[in-house]
Amino acid sequence: MSLDDRKLEVLRAIVEDYVETQEPVGSKALVDRHKLGVSPATVRNDMAVLEEEGYIRQPHTSAGRVPTDAGYRLFVDRLTRIKPLSPAERRAIERFMIGAVDLDDVVHRTVRLLAQLTRQVAVVQYPSLSRSAVRHLELVPVSTTRLMLVMITDTGRVEQRLVEMPGPVQDGDVWELRRRVNEKLAGQRLADTPPLVQKLVEDCDFERRAAMTCLASVLLETLVDRSEERLALAGTANLTRGGVLDFQGTLRPVLEALEEEVILLKLIGDLEPRTTRVLIGDENQIDNLRSASVVSSGYGPGTTIVGGLGVLGPTRMDYPGTIATVRAVARYVGDLLAQN
Repeated sequence: MSLDDRKLEVLRAIVEDYVETQEPVGSKALVDRHKLGVSPATVRNDMAVLEEEGYIRQPHTSAGRVPTDAGYRLFVDRLTRIKPLSPAERRAIERFMIGAVDLDDVVHRTVRLLAQLTRQVAVVQYPSLSRSAVRHLELVPVSTTRLMLVMITDTGRVEQRLVEMPGPVQDGDVWELRRRVNEKLAGQRLADTPPLVQKLVEDCDFERRAAMTCLASVLLETLVDRSEERLALAGTANLTRGGVLDFQGTLRPVLEALEEEVILLKLIGDLEPRTTRVLIGDENQIDNLRSASVVSSGYGPGTTIVGGLGVLGPTRMDYPGTIATVRAVARYVGDLLAQN
């Protein structure tokens, strides 16, 4: 059956009260705290319908009611009023982020900020190499037969690799190798570079071809073969702040999931530009997180997504505040990357 506006208001009140108090909600408390305009008996009847429809449940015999995953989903989809951040909150984000000196600093400030503002576990993915482009390639002589290759991407990632040369390399040769690789690769997406690297070897003069071949091998390893993604995590202690009904009474499965980077990447990766995803309870495909909710968003300069960020907590979550915070922080980090 479709729920009328009054029953939806009752569900909204139950979700808001339970999130705030961590206690099951009864009909009398709803009437006392909210201007529903009806008697406790009418609210009890509405709650009976909501329970029958699977939106609320009774955790134990003498208790009030708490939302189910379906109740939270209906709340998020139809009842949530996204709270815009206050000017003070926006200033706090700007103050916290404005002193960042490099990409590592940006990521670590972002993850700490998200954990503090939402009081949940925060996860931030470093800009993905697969979505990045080459900004500059530097070659630094370490010895006569060894070079340090430094790759800087347009998203601020820096990767370093040692290149063993087949023989001594003169400064003029290093300069020429540096010029050629930047001329061919700067501005190119990493995913598009393999044929360009091969062309570097093919087009190289005979005297430098052996050196370019060694450099090309390390370039391919750096540009293409590095499949690992990096993450930053903060706020794990926030998991202990909840009530006895959070996480179905045990944190162990959630803590085990947080140790697996592959799981975390699935939670916050593959997002469309300027969208926020909310996964509630059983909507999570990872068994250990079926008692948790995840709010995540992609971030990047303009409409380009280079990574994901988000928070994880109990299903009893302040969804309006959390969604607004995740959106605002993602937008701010994207703007920061665009400026730099």
